[in-house]
Amino acid sequence: MKYTKLGKTDLNVSRICMGCMGFGDATRGQHSWTIDEAHTREIIKRGLELGVNFYDTAIAYQSGTSEQYVGRALRDFAKREDVVVATKFLPRTQSEIESGVTGQKHIENMINTSLQNLGMDYVDLYIYHMWDWNTPIEDILDGLNRVVKAGKARYIGISNCFAWQLAKANAIAEKEGFARFVSVQGHYNLIFREEEREMVPYCKEENIALTPYSALASGRLSRKPDEQKTKRASEDAYAKFKYDATAKQDSVIINRVSELADKYGVSMTEVSLAWLLTKVTSPVVGATKLHHIEGAAKAVSLTLTDDELAYLEEPYTPHSLAGVMAQNKRENAKDKHVWSTGNQLIREEK
Repeated sequence: MKYTKLGKTDLNVSRICMGCMGFGDATRGQHSWTIDEAHTREIIKRGLELGVNFYDTAIAYQSGTSEQYVGRALRDFAKREDVVVATKFLPRTQSEIESGVTGQKHIENMINTSLQNLGMDYVDLYIYHMWDWNTPIEDILDGLNRVVKAGKARYIGISNCFAWQLAKANAIAEKEGFARFVSVQGHYNLIFREEEREMVPYCKEENIALTPYSALASGRLSRKPDEQKTKRASEDAYAKFKYDATAKQDSVIINRVSELADKYGVSMTEVSLAWLLTKVTSPVVGATKLHHIEGAAKAVSLTLTDDELAYLEEPYTPHSLAGVMAQNKRENAKDKHVWSTGNQLIREEK
C-alpha cells in the first residue's frame, strides 16, 4: 500500500479508502444488498492487512448500523491512532426546521449520535454529506467549527457540492475564523468525469483532497457488461438511476478497460482505479466481498502509460448530473433527498 497526505492536513491516508456504504443491517435502510456484521468484519480485517487505513461511512448508511459495524471492527482489529475514520451528517429534517432546531444544534446531535454508533471519542474527518438549502451555510460552518473545537472531529470535509459552493463556504470560513473544508467527496470515475470541469482544477489549486465516491461506478467498471450480475447490480435502484441511461456510450470505455486488463493480466478493477489514482488523493472504494478490497489494493501498484490513459479517456462524452448532485438546486430545497428515508429512521430511533 502507498500513502499520502490528505490535502493540507497531517492525516496520512492510504491511497485506497474503504467505502462502508455496503455494510449494515439490510432491513434498516435504503439498500437491500448490504452485508451483515460478520462479513463486514472479514472485509475490514482484510483491508487492514493490506494496509488500508482510511475508512468512510455515514450516519445515513442503513440507519447508523454501518457506523456501528465499522466502529466495532476497527476497535477489535486496529489501534485508534493507526486508522483514519470519516463519517458524514445529513441535512436538517423538515420537522427539525419547524421545531426550531438550529443548524448548529443539528450538527451537534448528528456528531454525538455518530460517535456513539462508532464507539469513538472523535472522527478524523467529518463530512457535510449534501448541501442543505434550508440551512444557512454560516450556521453549518459554525456548527462544524464547534465540533472541531470540542475535539470531536479533527478536520471537516464536504460531499456532493459544486466548486462554487465549496469556494464560497471556505471563503466564509476564512473570514469568520472557522475550520475550512479540507476534502471533497464527489461523484467521479472513468465513465462520469463531470468533476473535471471545475472541481478538479479548483482543488488542485487550493490543495484540497479529492476522495471521490462511486470510483467503480457501482461495479460497472469492474466487470464486463455481459458478465453475471451481482446482488447489488440487480437490486441497487439508485445506481441504475445514475448509470443505466448512459450504458450504451459508457460501454465503449468499459470495453477498453477490459482490453487493458487482459493486456496486463489484471482485473478491470485494477485498471479503472489505476486511472483514477492519477487524478485524486484516495478514491472511496466499496467492498462487499474480499476480492473487492484485494483488487482495489492491487491497483495502487499498477502504472498505466500516458497513451493508455488517453486511450481510456478518449471516448468520454458529457453526462447529465445524476443522483444527489442533480438535486443540488435551491428550487429543490423542500423536496425529499435520496437519503430521506434513512434520515427519518435515524430520527425515530433516537
